[in-house]
Amino acid sequence: MSEAGQAELAALAERASGCVDCGLSATRTTVVFGDGSPEADVMFVGEAPGKHEDEQGLPFVGAAGKLLDTLLDEIGLRREDVYITNVLKCRPPNNRDPQQEEIDACKGYLRSQIALVDPAVVVTLGNFATKLLLKRDVGITRLRGQVYPWWNRRLVPTFHPAAALRGGQRVLDDMRHDFALVRAVLDEGKNASTSTESDTPDQLGLFE
Repeated sequence: MSEAGQAELAALAERASGCVDCGLSATRTTVVFGDGSPEADVMFVGEAPGKHEDEQGLPFVGAAGKLLDTLLDEIGLRREDVYITNVLKCRPPNNRDPQQEEIDACKGYLRSQIALVDPAVVVTLGNFATKLLLKRDVGITRLRGQVYPWWNRRLVPTFHPAAALRGGQRVLDDMRHDFALVRAVLDEGKNASTSTESDTPDQLGLFE
């Protein structure tokens, strides 16, 4: 990423830190914008911050985050090698599901993050991120296990790490399979062309 791109990403994070576009601004402790390398080849998109994330201002720092770190390590990646964010940047009260008006208010930040970081692979963690990006009203169980061509990149849907903590070994094994797909795509190289000024998520109407 160019210096200008890094400055734009930092400015976006600063703008998000004071966002009052939905009711979550009244209940959050901290805006959780994103973490990791702005030049990452892989971006992970989760659902929303939880209690620990809301307190620390970083995504995936609780038990689900520790599992994510383990799965990354198994395919030869570290947290600092990837970029991690969520659909929502603020914690819903009591960790309830995101509401549509909250997703609509927040998705512009995610759209800009994808455009600026420009990863080769986007990994959606769970139903909300997967349905938003793939625009398919199908559950994650049916969508995972495949690599989807997506806006000049590849998208790999998988379970949210919290689901593996609840669901046991079978869900964890499925996640390991999906992370292996990410590794395989990276090893093949960035086959799709890099987004250009006339072909970016913003101008293509991503999430519209």
